[in-house]
Amino acid sequence: MTAAEPLPPIAAKRRWTRKQRRLALIAAAGFVLCLAAGLVLVAMRDTIVFFYGPTEIVEKGLAPGTRMRLGGLVETGSVVRGPGQRVVFAITDSKTTLNVTYQGLLPDLFREGQGVVTEGVFEGAGRFRADSVLAKHDETYMPREVADTLKKQGHWQPGATSPNPSPVTPSPVTK
Repeated sequence: MTAAEPLPPIAAKRRWTRKQRRLALIAAAGFVLCLAAGLVLVAMRDTIVFFYGPTEIVEKGLAPGTRMRLGGLVETGSVVRGPGQRVVFAITDSKTTLNVTYQGLLPDLFREGQGVVTEGVFEGAGRFRADSVLAKHDETYMPREVADTLKKQGHWQPGATSPNPSPVTPSPVTK
């Protein structure tokens, strides 16, 4: 090399094509989206479960005052109606039972032996104070209107469902 020759460029600036820029932008956006989704999942790890069963609550050793959802079957013979709209009943998963206190109107589908999900506060010592009660129907549930239509069309299969579930009969208050 002589002094008159120009020096070769150290690093030639490489220009990105439109396709490469677009691909880099999509990759960066995908990374940011995955990172955001991961942060949301980590933040919600305790609330992702729709509800806990009584056994899970006891095994987890939750502190009193913990807000959560409790689900299970209403134990047969456990529904006691108190003054006003106060109702006490037991939710079981056939292994563990928790007593639930609720102040308010119960859903029409609420009855003993039926699945329910309650939302409220775990009070400890096997007690739960519910703010809301959701009654679940079984897989054979069919709205009355649909059942009536099937009967009119001659497609009704007796015994397939019970379009008129029997409600809980009020129990006297015992102290």
